[in-house]
Amino acid sequence: MLLGAEGSSAAGTAAMCLAARARRRAPLRVAVVSERPLAGALVVTRPDGQEVARAEMRGGPPFWWMAEVPAAREGAWRARLEGTAGRAECAPVVVAAEPPPPDRRGRSVWPVMRDWDRGSEALYSAWIEKMFDDPLDVQPSWPALHEVLRDPKRNFLHGHMGEDEDAAGERAAVFDPDCADLPFFLRGYFAFKLGLPFGYSSCTRGGPGGPPRCVRWHNNMEARMRGRGTGRTQSAAFAHFLRVNVADTVHSGSGRTPAADDDTDFYPVPLTRESLRPGTVYADPYGHMLVVVRRIPQTAESGGVLLAVDGQPDATVARRRFWRGNFLFEDDPVLGSPGFKRFRPVVREGVRLRPLANDEIARAPAFGDFALDQYQLGKEGFYDRMDDVLSPAPLDPSRAMREAIQALEEQVRGRVQSVHNGVEWQKKNGEVADMPEGASIFETTGPWEDFSTPSRDLRLLIAIDIVRGFPERVARRPQRYAIPAGSGAAALRSTMDAELTKELESRKVEYERSDGSPFTLTLADVVARSKALEMAYNPNDCVETRWGAPPKSPELSTCRRWAPGDQRARMARYRSWFADRKRPPRGG
Repeated sequence: MLLGAEGSSAAGTAAMCLAARARRRAPLRVAVVSERPLAGALVVTRPDGQEVARAEMRGGPPFWWMAEVPAAREGAWRARLEGTAGRAECAPVVVAAEPPPPDRRGRSVWPVMRDWDRGSEALYSAWIEKMFDDPLDVQPSWPALHEVLRDPKRNFLHGHMGEDEDAAGERAAVFDPDCADLPFFLRGYFAFKLGLPFGYSSCTRGGPGGPPRCVRWHNNMEARMRGRGTGRTQSAAFAHFLRVNVADTVHSGSGRTPAADDDTDFYPVPLTRESLRPGTVYADPYGHMLVVVRRIPQTAESGGVLLAVDGQPDATVARRRFWRGNFLFEDDPVLGSPGFKRFRPVVREGVRLRPLANDEIARAPAFGDFALDQYQLGKEGFYDRMDDVLSPAPLDPSRAMREAIQALEEQVRGRVQSVHNGVEWQKKNGEVADMPEGASIFETTGPWEDFSTPSRDLRLLIAIDIVRGFPERVARRPQRYAIPAGSGAAALRSTMDAELTKELESRKVEYERSDGSPFTLTLADVVARSKALEMAYNPNDCVETRWGAPPKSPELSTCRRWAPGDQRARMARYRSWFADRKRPPRGG
């Protein structure tokens, strides 16, 4: 269970405590959030006053503390922050033999019992950060979102409803969002567990005629759905709602709606340390969406890092780092408004729910972060601003280039798994995946959507260009880098070119060939194969072709499967999209 201490009387925290349905012998989890750092540890004491759990501050902003008691006894438990300037203590949480049953009054999917405010938004950020918290030197991924939600060490809302709703087993809820669904699944799950309002829109996908537009808004207070999955428990009804109603409505256009529109699910935020907090959504111009999970401040040894998670068509959820190869940005009104955004707050008005308009968000003391500055900077200005936000101090150019190469390596390793998933599907089914026409190769349904990689490969090609051009970027913006005194531009460029070559040749990835044998590629090999990778996204091709193996090479000798001739012909026609590094608008 959870005690969400969203606030206290200590300056810098919000203004309320949230008590959960705690029960005897079940875990008691305690969370405290603050908008500013507070010196002190979170201390949990049992009814007799003895300390049983302690936690130090994490994150920022918001800053948070989380502690867990594995099995709570009956009685009044207390949680406080020790060492703060003021007294930060929540009201007692009474652990009962059995928690009160969930409130199922009315016909809504779940009842709304509290509002989104600064405290609940901060708790949402803390929940996101805790759930995807892993060391920077690992590259975590999960087969589906439910694998994360079922882990009580990650998900501090695990079992919050008291219905064993997050337990694994034959009847366990399955949550397998793609990239467009993932932000809504996370937001919806949190809102359901804590009785908060939740909304989502039916939107167009946009195309050559203009950007996506939203035409109708839906919310959790609408009548309960009929059909399978809605009868047994409130949690089953929620799972049905998320996987059917929400997933069948939202799509990649939902995040690219025009920034100044009020009828949208997201609103744009300023590019600042305070706004780029966990839970913030990033929508790219071509339909991909990510959710920010952590920001790591700059140190003397490394630049600042922003981490996010995304979903893939095969349901994989993986963590990515912010850089130009993963977070694409274009200033093109036809594509809509990409960039960093947050969920539009939903408020209660009597028995109705409605989302706040942009001017209301700008005026609201709890929010006040609506901003259009991302769209006034231009493409290069956007990335320059992000560099300044993540790493305010000048960067060592060599170290910054190595971090970019590391990000490229992570992308390549992620592609290894995606291509492997397509190979396994082919082995199991022995089918030829139908290839859509035109721009639909980037966004469709069925096996092509699940196992082809045109969007991933386009991002990879852009990433390769970025790494290749890093020495030139340093020369273009020398004030961003701590360039050694006396280093001339030509000498610095030559040195960085040599370092780039050495780093690319030293880093290796491995994939499994068609005969099961391993094959090793250096990053230098992958970069050199960029032309071949312009036509390497078809899951009907052998794995060797998908990694750009040269014709008549020993590497290609194990290939036993090729895409049909008509598909190869269409890929040749579409090649210019990849060569130009620019995805066509939907319908193009």
